[in-house]
Amino acid sequence: MNVEQSIQKKIIESVSPDYLEVINESHNHNVPENSETHFKVVAVTEQFEGLARVRRHQLLYQILSEELQGGVHALSLHLFTPLEWQERQKQTATSPLCMGGS
Repeated sequence: MNVEQSIQKKIIESVSPDYLEVINESHNHNVPENSETHFKVVAVTEQFEGLARVRRHQLLYQILSEELQGGVHALSLHLFTPLEWQERQKQTATSPLCMGGS
């Protein structure tokens, strides 16, 4: 199992996300080809309800402690409750108004 799969598996087993996206962003950095050192995680779960942003991050750091000690250099976390995610989607789902012209 590669690092990306391990991250996905651990998050799914720990917080049962409604939505999860794990993106290997290593290619955007000065690392060898096929590295697994930089990741972006977007997770939506009710288990973040009532937790401050810092506590959510601490929870994921704890869940992924092995990966962070074993070569993952950077972890960008975007963690939402279902309601926060729904509100975020409303904000980003609107297309700009047409200004006319051809």
